[in-house]
Amino acid sequence: MDEIDWNRIVRDQWEFHWNEQLRARLEGLTDDEYFWSPVPDTWSVRPRGSSTAPMQVGAGDFMIDYAIPEPDPAAFTTIAWRLGHVIVGVLAARNASHFGAPAASYDSWEYAGSAATALDQLEVQLDVWVAGVRGLSQADLGVPVGAKEPYPELPMADLVLHIHRELIHHLSEVCLLRDLHLHTSTAANGASR
Repeated sequence: MDEIDWNRIVRDQWEFHWNEQLRARLEGLTDDEYFWSPVPDTWSVRPRGSSTAPMQVGAGDFMIDYAIPEPDPAAFTTIAWRLGHVIVGVLAARNASHFGAPAASYDSWEYAGSAATALDQLEVQLDVWVAGVRGLSQADLGVPVGAKEPYPELPMADLVLHIHRELIHHLSEVCLLRDLHLHTSTAANGASR
């Protein structure tokens, strides 16, 4: 019997979902969708100094709403916020910790002021992540992730699967918000006729 290619299996969890379901659903994301706040006090990515959230972090002209500790219940978040979280907290920080990418944190990131820029940032970070995972050997997948992660004793395979679940989860939320935006806008336009 041939040896199982565990690297291919863990990559397929993400790559199939991205290539067959998510990538096309994110195409054409507009700035209106990106910044849309469907409820009051929604957390987002905003121009520096314009937030009412407990904290606003970031290094550029746009910053992400934030709080320590996180509020209970958690704040509702825009597509901009969710993409910022995925780009920085899920991907860029892990790419830096495990695959030699530049250091990245919520505080140091230059958040995207447009949907197109956010999608470009997402593609860049996904490319680094997938290349890094692709380069892991069977033995590498079994090595503990170490102090860079909250559960240092877990093997790299656990982290890879966790990141893939995070990507699927949050980017599916982005797609749902796009659907809600479309149907809310369509309903509002139909009601005004």
